Amino acid sequence: MPLRYLTPCLLALGALAVVGLGAEVEKSVTVAEAQRIAVIDRVRPAVVAVCFYGGEACGSGVLIDAEGYALTNFHVVQPTGSVLQCGLPDGLLYDAVVVGIDKVGDVALVKLLPRVPGKPFAFVPLADSDLVRSGDWSLAMGNPFGLSLDFTPTVTFGLVSGVNRYQPPEGKGTLEYTDCIQVDTSINPGNSGGPLFNLKGELIGINGRGSFEKRGRVNSGVGYAISINQIKNFLGHLYAGLDTDHATLGASVATETEDGDLSVMVVKQILDESDAARRGVKSGDQLVNFAGRALTSTNQYKNILGVFPKEWRLPLSYRRGNDTKEVLVRLMGNIDAQVEKPTADKPVPGRPAPKGDGGPKRPGLDKSPAKKFFVEKKGFANYYFNKLRQDKLKTAVAKTGDFTPLAGPWAIDGTIELSDRRGDFKLTLVDGADGLTEAKIVRNGIEDLVKPLKSNAPLGELQLPQGSGGLLSALYLYRKLLTQWDGGFEIGFDHGGHEPLYPPQLAAKPDGKPAERLKDSRVDCEVIRGKHGPFEAKFYYALSDQTLLGCEVTVSKDEEPCELYFGDYKPVDGRSLPHRIEVRSGDKRYAVLTVKTYTLGKKAS
Repeated sequence: MPLRYLTPCLLALGALAVVGLGAEVEKSVTVAEAQRIAVIDRVRPAVVAVCFYGGEACGSGVLIDAEGYALTNFHVVQPTGSVLQCGLPDGLLYDAVVVGIDKVGDVALVKLLPRVPGKPFAFVPLADSDLVRSGDWSLAMGNPFGLSLDFTPTVTFGLVSGVNRYQPPEGKGTLEYTDCIQVDTSINPGNSGGPLFNLKGELIGINGRGSFEKRGRVNSGVGYAISINQIKNFLGHLYAGLDTDHATLGASVATETEDGDLSVMVVKQILDESDAARRGVKSGDQLVNFAGRALTSTNQYKNILGVFPKEWRLPLSYRRGNDTKEVLVRLMGNIDAQVEKPTADKPVPGRPAPKGDGGPKRPGLDKSPAKKFFVEKKGFANYYFNKLRQDKLKTAVAKTGDFTPLAGPWAIDGTIELSDRRGDFKLTLVDGADGLTEAKIVRNGIEDLVKPLKSNAPLGELQLPQGSGGLLSALYLYRKLLTQWDGGFEIGFDHGGHEPLYPPQLAAKPDGKPAERLKDSRVDCEVIRGKHGPFEAKFYYALSDQTLLGCEVTVSKDEEPCELYFGDYKPVDGRSLPHRIEVRSGDKRYAVLTVKTYTLGKKAS
């Protein structure tokens, strides 16, 4: 065929190919668009407009369970006061109350009250935000500038620009954004507290900060969302109505030298009273791994540390010379737990400040049904919900049996394995002639006796047997918990949220050797905290089945606590009790008690 005929044919075929390719691209785009719209339609009913009482919009939020609990920013609810209202895309306002707050991490949990009792709310699933990567698509939803008078949220669409970003505090240690997600998805004033979704409709973060053109408050395409995985660490605290705090290690950590390897993180200074110092960490040690993540920069260290609550125990690996050691470190607190609580007295730029929880500027507030769900107590955002969690846990653990009639003499017999010997033991808990409970243990012919509430008892006596950190005192408090619950702790009793526990029996391999990593023995627990006499106690109940796995009793903050780990539960007269109790203090195991018999007496009437 002559070339003059071939060329038009080739051009025609090329044009057809381009048309075909275009049709294919167009189809994939329309499919993606349809999927995106379907996701938006699915999650829209759970997007919340957070309002002052009366309906004036001040931010956004998102429902995370059917009972009406919703996440938002602390800085959104801080000016509203504890009683507020929330709008949903059904066009209705719902009465609501603040449940828990995280001032440092800028997160708050609120509870919407259903208009029809018992009717469930729409809610969204929580993602694993550690899977989010730069370049992922994201959806932000909320109520920027209060545009949506019918509470139908605005939707914006864009890229995840970065992950593991660090943004320093804006206040007195508050509003610190650690390990957060950076997006170019448009976020403006009013979006604060609203959800950031992946394209599956899963919640990956809570929008909170943005970089704005200062005078016009115009979005510059740089926004920040608190990762949902960070929030998960605090959810147990928020549900328990706590005014929670973030953690610090009690040490200054930085690169070894200004011109050295940026990935070598070294302890520059460390507080003597920190748990890290107690565990052997010293100035000059290189921190290698913290909470399962390698340390490679100062910002990364701040990111990792900043996503955990105070008092959590987490594994820390450090190197000294050629030796690397892994230890469990209890984290210290960051700021005063009473800083910047929610209050409607705080002015908001551009708005007159309401008085009290709304006062005369918020008509009808006194009649809000949400007011009965708020109980003020020092150290708590809302003690009503703390008591709710206490009662819920009490009901769950009741399946182990009713111990309340058994406040009389207790006797426990079995064998004891110490570091250097084995033998029999007999432990008794009885009320003495002076009315004080006596805790006594006899093992291998050696007797120790403690009266935990004896006036002016020396510290060493309360910590008997020597080296145990206070085994007799701890068992005394354990019995009080079982038989009296909150009635046994006259100074204080509350739900402490969630914490990880590392039962030593779970850290052992079948051959008896320790597990390679401490994280392998981690069990997430609900915590009950109690104060009685000179003692502070923490009791750990497994989240999975509410089994009491351990307790920790502190006699003095300057001394190591006594730790009891309970296992091998068996029935005793219709009640479940542990037949293996491991006793530890500091980094050392004091003993393992193997129980043969319990004799539980009733209190004389």
